[in-house]
Amino acid sequence: MTDAEILVGYDGSPDAAAALGWALDQARRDGRTVRLAYVFEWLTVAGWVGPGVTPGMWPDEQARQQVEELVGKAAADAAAAHPDLTVRGEVLDGPPALVLEESSTQAGLLVLGSRGHGGFAGLLAGSTAVSVTAHAHCPVVVVRAETADAARAGHIAAGVDGSEHSLVALGFAFEQAALRRVPLHVVRAWQPRREQWHLTGEQARDAAGAEHTAELDEPLRRWQNTFPDVEVTVETAAAAPAGLLIDASRSAQLVVVGTRGRGGLRGMLLGSVSQQLIQHAHCPVAVIRER
Repeated sequence: MTDAEILVGYDGSPDAAAALGWALDQARRDGRTVRLAYVFEWLTVAGWVGPGVTPGMWPDEQARQQVEELVGKAAADAAAAHPDLTVRGEVLDGPPALVLEESSTQAGLLVLGSRGHGGFAGLLAGSTAVSVTAHAHCPVVVVRAETADAARAGHIAAGVDGSEHSLVALGFAFEQAALRRVPLHVVRAWQPRREQWHLTGEQARDAAGAEHTAELDEPLRRWQNTFPDVEVTVETAAAAPAGLLIDASRSAQLVVVGTRGRGGLRGMLLGSVSQQLIQHAHCPVAVIRER
């Protein structure tokens, strides 16, 4: 695992507070520095919106000072509650998604709330979270306030479909399971292939299930050699991948997927399964594009 810091996208929203809590728990396990980053965007069309500041057409230095105080207090409170950790905060300038994506090149892990102060009430996953998850250069964990408690119990679940991104995600899932000393549950959804259509329903399910389970043998063996103490279970099912993983997330403390699997369009950096999970999973979601 890398020693690079844990970067937290922070704006004072409930989801951001949950993301910070998750990051602090992670840092207690691996000893990394936690850095809070508030990205301050000077808008030129609509009024600036942020916690504790009266909206206005042109934000001034007072608005920025309030943001710096917000981040400073959050970092100080976190450091006081976790004296064994190094926690610092900073305010950056620019479009939030772009700045966080650039900052991810120096981070070992990026943690975000699903939706911040700028999100619409009906949009479960904010545009910043979706964009950063698709483009970040390190693993991204997305946390919703209502799923924060799930971060403290359960196993690790990983969705694997054989794609390059999912195999990278599998390695991350093994690392987290070993770090937390919990089992790893590997999930693979499938649909019968055309050459199996002549079989009966039960025969097709058995044949495809055995085939897809066998395809997992080699990557699982490789990672189990590295993490021999991790207990692994495998589930294959003829089902929609997103639905299967959302169900698996009910009893998990973290679900891990790649940004885009075999079913994704080449131009779509964040696959539909990943998008559905960060909106609807019952626990925090780790989306892996590269390590």
